[in-house]
Order: sequence, then structure tokens, then C-alpha cells
Amino acid sequence: MTKKEIVKAISEETGLTQLEIKRIVQRTFDAIIETLVVEGRVELRNFGVFQVRPRAARKARNPRTGHQVTVPEKFVVTFKPGKEMEKLVKSIEGTEAAEKFRAAVASGETELASDDEELNDDQAAEG
Repeated sequence: MTKKEIVKAISEETGLTQLEIKRIVQRTFDAIIETLVVEGRVELRNFGVFQVRPRAARKARNPRTGHQVTVPEKFVVTFKPGKEMEKLVKSIEGTEAAEKFRAAVASGETELASDDEELNDDQAAEG
């Protein structure tokens, strides 16, 4: 689901215009980002916790050249789902939705990024 789809769904549900909802959604996202930068943690009850954490420097291998490279330390945002979200997500196991999701992941049709893809992005930035 995209931000645009979220805006449309909330607009239809509330009767407010998409422009009004878009401003509210964007401001919510901006507030989360600002708080993460300043405080390092955002806790949304029954949803989850976003937290800034350091990722240690590490050795990696450039997949094109095979040469070893050093990936520098950086800060990343982690997310730990709340109990309610975990419960609801676990409830799809064994359903048709779970099978569709597995198929989408296997075919690369989702926007999920693996650590390998992130590593490749880090290496590409190093040159």
C-alpha cells in the first residue's frame, strides 16, 4: 500500500478531502522522522516502536569484483511491531493471503529489501 492509497482510503472513510488527509498523513510522517532524529525513538502503542540504532562497520565483498571492502558504521532505523500487530500478522499464516505474499516475495514483486540488497547499495556508493 502506498501513501497515496492510504490517503484515498482515509478520505473515503472520513469524508475529508484527499488534500486535507494528505497534509495530515505527511505531517504525521514528518513528526515521526523529526522525533527519530532528535530523540532516537518513537513508540506508538498497539502499533510498534521505531528506534535509531548504530550498525557496526563490517567487512563485505563486492559481488562484481570479489574484492573485500569495508562498509563504514552507520545509523539505521529499526522497527519492532507491537503485540497486536504481531498477533494479527501471525493470524494470516496458512491462509491464501500468506501464499500470495510468499509468491510475490519469491518473484521479487514486493518492495522488501534484503540485507544483501542494502549491502550492494553500500558498496555501489563506495565505488
